[in-house]
Amino acid sequence: MSPLFVLIVAVLATTYAGPVIRLATAPALAIAFWRLAMVLPVTAAGAARENRLTPGPWPGGSLNPRPGVGAAESRGSASAAESGMPLVLMAVSGLALAAHFWTWIASLKYTSVASSVVLVSLKPVFAWGIAALWLREHPTRREKWGIVLAVLGAVLIGIADARGAVGAIGGDVLALVGALAAAIYYVIGRRARATVGVWSYATVVYTVAAATLAGLAVGSGLPFTGYPRSDWIVFAALAAGPMLVGHTGLNYALKYFRATTVNVAALGEPVGAAILAWLIPAIHEVPTPLALLGGVVTLGGIGLALTSGGEEAGATA
Repeated sequence: MSPLFVLIVAVLATTYAGPVIRLATAPALAIAFWRLAMVLPVTAAGAARENRLTPGPWPGGSLNPRPGVGAAESRGSASAAESGMPLVLMAVSGLALAAHFWTWIASLKYTSVASSVVLVSLKPVFAWGIAALWLREHPTRREKWGIVLAVLGAVLIGIADARGAVGAIGGDVLALVGALAAAIYYVIGRRARATVGVWSYATVVYTVAAATLAGLAVGSGLPFTGYPRSDWIVFAALAAGPMLVGHTGLNYALKYFRATTVNVAALGEPVGAAILAWLIPAIHEVPTPLALLGGVVTLGGIGLALTSGGEEAGATA
């Protein structure tokens, strides 16, 4: 299956997360926990299949973590992988994912869908810096312009939706923290996915994230059950679309695209979320002309970035 096709479908699947979350009455921790917990049986089944098809410590991928590494160094990398480094990376990635979900979902309680999703979508900027420092990965010149345009469009949407209330500012801060956490999650995913199959990776990361959120919920005295039926429908919808198809699809794409490329593609989420927030009667947040302009600019930037040759030649499934 084409990695670009998977990436596009994954982004589309994430667009309704923000609007749907606004329909839930459950606290942010419960929403974040259940969207992860409900998807674990599916990812675990996929991981088991990877283990059957590709026996070894980390199924579904080469043990060579960097393109172009020689055979001798590849064997050294294999030893490092077998020593547990991928597991450490996945654990940190799970912690970052938990922080991302917690802060972003909480932000939706204090600010609008558009502001929250747009601010958290500034993660390509953070991912750009982190990937450059750690992975020595740099976007192409055309991709840089695509990132600049996409982020500019996202900012226009945010300005159009700006609020002056203190509560909204607090929500914006939470969204920015969520952006940084998401960038860490994706950059680590880019590194770990070179040696780990997507289902195995997703299972470990989602499990760590769910366990972290469960611990926070227990510590704060929040219940895991007792929510109305409408909330459980929201939990299931988030697990099936934005989580299983969206996040897992993005994690799949990380083996074939740079972290910055995947993150800039994800900027299509605020555009779709703003449209859905407009169309859903229970929310009905009408976008302004400036927000519509921002959406067009964002999509143009995404198109520029995705056609810049971000896909790595010679990658294998």
